[in-house]
Amino acid sequence: MSVVVKSKHEIALMEEAGKRLSETLQYLKEQIRPGISTGELDHLGRKYIENMGCVPSFLHYNGYPASICISVNDEVVHGIPSREKILKDGDIVSLDAGLIYEGFHSDAARTYPVGVISKEARQLIEVTKQAFFEGIKYARAGCHLYDISAAIDDYVTPFGYGIVEDLVGHGVGRNLHEDPQVPNFRQRRKGIRLQEGMTLAIEPMINIGTCEVEWLDDDWTVVTADGSLSAHYENTVAITDGEPELLTIER
Repeated sequence: MSVVVKSKHEIALMEEAGKRLSETLQYLKEQIRPGISTGELDHLGRKYIENMGCVPSFLHYNGYPASICISVNDEVVHGIPSREKILKDGDIVSLDAGLIYEGFHSDAARTYPVGVISKEARQLIEVTKQAFFEGIKYARAGCHLYDISAAIDDYVTPFGYGIVEDLVGHGVGRNLHEDPQVPNFRQRRKGIRLQEGMTLAIEPMINIGTCEVEWLDDDWTVVTADGSLSAHYENTVAITDGEPELLTIER
């Protein structure tokens, strides 16, 4: 494992990348409504990113055909946007996006309601988001990587939800995916000791039902094995000598 520690200048560039990505997600949130297609959301997201002078991280990444991963209801991650896929009242939709600014990536995800959603769906979204904030209590120099994983697991498990294990968070920087991997579930070992300058994409992916997932025939879209709802919340986080710096947080 080779974890890249960033300089203060590099963190500053990533902070700007994160700010721009946060603005993109906030903009897309405002466009979500019953009747809009996921293809239109992707088009708007790509245009917004490029108008800021940035490059969508995901477009053509390992062959991915869009700029924003848009996953609806039982889709966990990597849903492919389509003009034929129309959001309807009661859906939940996860937007996972990244952009490149001055050679550095930012990466973040949110799950949003479409119109009026069920109490069960709203709780899932809230628990998934809070799981991130429970995890980052340990995203500080001197803690161990898997302290984050254990904190997420300890918070989510009492709700009876399934924590996706086939997909995990990761380091991020000049590359979209860097070491280390960041599981959202408890590990037997402590993992590496965190140090100032590490940058992580921490991203709980939580299902109402089973933790098991399946890949669709498009080789991208990941769905829950039992058809239950799934939510996703992610931010790019910089480890400091004190509180973690959330580079993509809503401002």
